[in-house]
Amino acid sequence: MKSTVDRPAAGVHYEEVDPDAAGQRLDNFLLGRLKGVPRAHVYRLIRSGQVRVNSGRTGPAHRLKAGDRVRVPPVATRPEAARPAPEGLGWLTDRILYEDKRLLVLDKPAGMAVHGGSGINLGCIEAMRVLRPETELELVHRLDRDTSGCLLVAKRRSVLRALHELLRTGRVEKQYLGLVKGRWQHGDTEIDVALTKFHRGAAHEVRADRTGKPARSIFSLVESYGELCSLMQIRILTGRTHQIRVHAAHAGHPLAGDERYGDPAFNERMAALGLRRLFLHAQTIGFVWPESDETFTVSAPLPPDLGRFLERLADGRLPAQERI
Repeated sequence: MKSTVDRPAAGVHYEEVDPDAAGQRLDNFLLGRLKGVPRAHVYRLIRSGQVRVNSGRTGPAHRLKAGDRVRVPPVATRPEAARPAPEGLGWLTDRILYEDKRLLVLDKPAGMAVHGGSGINLGCIEAMRVLRPETELELVHRLDRDTSGCLLVAKRRSVLRALHELLRTGRVEKQYLGLVKGRWQHGDTEIDVALTKFHRGAAHEVRADRTGKPARSIFSLVESYGELCSLMQIRILTGRTHQIRVHAAHAGHPLAGDERYGDPAFNERMAALGLRRLFLHAQTIGFVWPESDETFTVSAPLPPDLGRFLERLADGRLPAQERI
């Protein structure tokens, strides 16, 4: 078996932020330049103060400005793993919902991470870069690994900046479909509960915390299936990590198949009926382009496995005690 040897660490160097990189987060800026360095290590470098912007310490989410001077410490990296052949990723091209010169929208499959890291060699963005090596592709936002549906990918840095500004100012509308435990009896409900991210071992989790970051979701009933579960349309007004999952659990109606924040007994009943994943799908995303006032909206169809599961529920193939 061929062994790999770490490349020697280079000395400290400084990078000046050019106009194309203005508005980018510090962590993403570094990840684009420190190829092969794990994301977790990049975060440690920032938090320990080894990375500085204009001689000052800052956090991973700091937005860079043109002309900023970034101190990059010496980092030993491993050779990048061999990239898969584009031929093996052609199926992902078939999942492109929309594409023009500015962006593409991918119907992300459940079970595939949006980016590599933490033991994942290839995420959606890395795969798309293999398929489109001539195009500069950047993730506009993220979806949980087990969530399917609309994922925005910018094809130019200026587009990435514009879409990030829309996201920061709440001008991107994102709607999801989710199946929750029990009969929803609250009508259209806005859940305005702040959230805090914390680490538990190697993983991070999120909890409701009034001292956390503001988070708002609107839950609307689509259909109830007896007392067992309810299909909800969920519109998020903020974009916090695990927001829908934590808000649903906080409301007493955890998402079906949610192994982190859900109800284990309910998940077992759902699995017995054929559900094999988290029932959360990013159905629609839309916004207005700031320069042209052009309305942009795209939707991802419900995946066949979730559609078949809903058909089973609608056909009344439920345990007798779960029926209306």
